[in-house]
Amino acid sequence: MKLDLHTHYYPEAFFKLLRDTPSEFSFAKDPTGRTIITHHGARFFGVTQPMSDPQKRLEDMDRVGIDVEVISLSTPNIFFADAGQQPEVARIINDAYAELIAAHPTRFKGFASIPMDSPDAALAELHRAIDELKMSGVILLSNIKGRALTDPVYRPFFEEANRLKLCIFLHPMIPVYSEPFKEYVLGPLVGFPFDTTLAVARMCFDGLFAELPDIRWIIGHLGGAVPYLMERLDSGYRDFAECRVKIDQPPSTYLKKLYYDTVTFSPHNLRLARDLVGADHMVMGSDYPHMLGSIERSVSSIEAMEIPELEKQRIFSGTALEIMNNA
Repeated sequence: MKLDLHTHYYPEAFFKLLRDTPSEFSFAKDPTGRTIITHHGARFFGVTQPMSDPQKRLEDMDRVGIDVEVISLSTPNIFFADAGQQPEVARIINDAYAELIAAHPTRFKGFASIPMDSPDAALAELHRAIDELKMSGVILLSNIKGRALTDPVYRPFFEEANRLKLCIFLHPMIPVYSEPFKEYVLGPLVGFPFDTTLAVARMCFDGLFAELPDIRWIIGHLGGAVPYLMERLDSGYRDFAECRVKIDQPPSTYLKKLYYDTVTFSPHNLRLARDLVGADHMVMGSDYPHMLGSIERSVSSIEAMEIPELEKQRIFSGTALEIMNNA
């Protein structure tokens, strides 16, 4: 079985809401005439047909042998809206996801979007998504309108997430200071893995992983630079007293308990992650249907790994089925 945990679906309602809501995001055309979404005028992502076309998605899944997609709303998620609007936007998106899943119950699962800037509504939508809509977890961004996930306003949500053993897919957002990332599509290319790495390191040193160990975190894009910096973060723990205030074990102790998707497609990087955290902490991802993603390479890169077949099956679906809610 092949289960793709990193795919993005955009109901038409999302694009309408994004157009109609004043924010730093807007629509434009790239030099080829493709419709794109921009962030402060810089290219953010290009709009592709399968983003809103379930039939095209199913055809592509069948073509490469993917059995199930877990859909989620990528960056900027619902956070183009202000705190007062977020609960309604989240409900619209999650209901659209539930409708698609109900139409194709054996092919799609979903990660819910949560109105994090409205704390009471966030908890209510969490329970509605997991208990009523039977979603497989939630998607959060590496920063929420510039606010770190370690901000105390989010703590009640994470405490409840820990109680529920919630599966949380951590997806990157453009870094808070975005000016250096405006040229050459550096936001998605460099800014995304940078902000993922920053968010994970901050949560680790802040004690979030240590104090709330039952949340099942999936870190997008193979963790950004986390696998490569794990030893450096351990050195920081050993060398700097500030890094030992809220945790009593080296960062790698906590970081190896997280889960990492395979959206890199590099056999060298995949092997490094496997050797570091084990195949049982890796899950298949494609980033379909974004241009930087690849539904074909999401399969072929895992198949090409020189590891036992049993480990490949763990990456393709075994681990995912163990950590998702309502699996």
